[in-house]
Amino acid sequence: MVSVLFVCLGNICRSPMAEAVFRYHVSKAGLSDQIQIDSAGTGDWHIGEPPHQGTRLKLQEKGISHEGMRARQVQLTDFDQFDYIIGMDDKNIASLRQLQKQGKAKIYRFVDFTPDLEYEKVPDPWYTGDFNETYRLVEAGSHKLLQQIIEEHHLK
Repeated sequence: MVSVLFVCLGNICRSPMAEAVFRYHVSKAGLSDQIQIDSAGTGDWHIGEPPHQGTRLKLQEKGISHEGMRARQVQLTDFDQFDYIIGMDDKNIASLRQLQKQGKAKIYRFVDFTPDLEYEKVPDPWYTGDFNETYRLVEAGSHKLLQQIIEEHHLK
């Protein structure tokens, strides 16, 4: 089983959107039994809350489920449990690297999977209000991430 954790600051906008979109594409590819997906935040402000209304509305518009999703904070055990931990911006990456003392997880920036879009981070719609931009980046990166995982782990 390959495991992927998406991480942003509060786990209510970007990372739950990435979790839901990636889960959708993994399911469409018939790989749900081979890839585990979750999301978390580096902060604890929103623990237990559902995704932000803007995230929920964008996912609903695209026909992607967010059912049962609740914000949680990154735990030290995540570095042992997940193969890929994907941060939405450099602050998230710095926080993750500071937390990681051991574990198998490889840390990536989400924009590593969107090089042709020339973004340095996934903009936080909590501040920008632009859930369309966030969705566009998440959608593009999800396809490339899934392709990389399929190739690296020889999934069928």
